[in-house]
Amino acid sequence: MHYLLTHLDVAWRLTMVHLRLALLPVLIGLAISVPLGMLVQRAPIARRFTTATAGVVFTIPSLALFVALPTIIGTRILDEANVIVALTAYTAALLVRAVLEALDAVPAHVRDAATAIGYPTLKRKLKVELPLSIPVLIAGLRVVVVTNIAMVAVGSVIGIGGLGSWFTMGYQANKSGQIVAGIIVLLALAAVLDASIVVVGRLATPWERAARKTDRRRSASAPVAGGAR
Repeated sequence: MHYLLTHLDVAWRLTMVHLRLALLPVLIGLAISVPLGMLVQRAPIARRFTTATAGVVFTIPSLALFVALPTIIGTRILDEANVIVALTAYTAALLVRAVLEALDAVPAHVRDAATAIGYPTLKRKLKVELPLSIPVLIAGLRVVVVTNIAMVAVGSVIGIGGLGSWFTMGYQANKSGQIVAGIIVLLALAAVLDASIVVVGRLATPWERAARKTDRRRSASAPVAGGAR
């Protein structure tokens, strides 16, 4: 803890790097996985191929991918693009499954009702199914973000990784305080981001809050009604 308190400026700088490397792949992964999931959800063959490909991508060891990417995309070994591209692949692989599960969770009668009142397929997916799938999608997004926070630290082994550099430097210099400081900041960062996603999810689904309030009122009034009888 003493090391962290005496190196707060370095911790802030490394945290900004860590956030950039962790969150940029999430944004790109969302831009890929949401349209892809909507496209293949009702196409069995394309869906099986997509989920199988996603499974294969996620089984590739992250460190091996970090090292191999420079020869594939023509970047330098210490280029941040290697980490961003690798984490984008992992993020899209995880999120496309989350998107499919979220869309599947939308009740069939809601889809049927939207179709019955004249919603074309694309409009129904964008204005009905996608908003209703947000709670399930948020759960998957939380897992992805926390996973990325941890995986960025692996990049420190090849010289990139934000807060992960405190692990490698601390190990090489035999400074346990530096390693502990890195762990503390990583845990705090993951907790803050996870809580932020929860808040954003609740703000994006006001109908969920209204439903919970209605359920609480009903449960609160039930004993009174029973006693009156």
